[in-house]
Amino acid sequence: MAIKVYIDQGHNPQGINAGAEGFGLREQDITYPVGIYLREILNEDGRFEARTSRNAPDEVLGTSNATSLAARVNGANSWPADYFISIHCNANENPAINGSEVYVFRRDSVAGDLAQAVLQAIVNRVNTKDNGVRVNPALYVLRRTAMPAILVELAYITNEQDAYKLVNDQYAFAYAIYEGLCAYLGLSPTVGI
Repeated sequence: MAIKVYIDQGHNPQGINAGAEGFGLREQDITYPVGIYLREILNEDGRFEARTSRNAPDEVLGTSNATSLAARVNGANSWPADYFISIHCNANENPAINGSEVYVFRRDSVAGDLAQAVLQAIVNRVNTKDNGVRVNPALYVLRRTAMPAILVELAYITNEQDAYKLVNDQYAFAYAIYEGLCAYLGLSPTVGI
């Protein structure tokens, strides 16, 4: 039976629950295609079945921040998915801050181990700075999902070098998440880069 992975491309294109911006980029301009690439990679590997929260670049989920987040969680819970991966880009007022981090509800957990594997794969493949696995139980998508959930901050949209990677290495970010998931599950990737 296929391992079911729900991929949430963080944020909407504009307005309600819109994301961070930097260097003329909007967060969803990165998270949307990375999520689609990851879905395609996972669905090409017969051991997985993947769905995305947003299926068109202009699709808006919810009518408020709360309903937007609820729609993403409900999609995963009602399927039901085995794993939930939310994809984001980070931002900071200090343009020197850069790197990748993965958030979990609790460190000592299945999600914590999965987060570590995914983060390591991103750092290895895309050569971002390893900012570690971080705990944030306040994040709605980590708190309300019924399965192990991770929130991946690919890199900083407000850092010039990271922004370049976010534009040019979208497939590599997606592939790294796939590699990390496989590593956590003790599987070898069957889909080539």
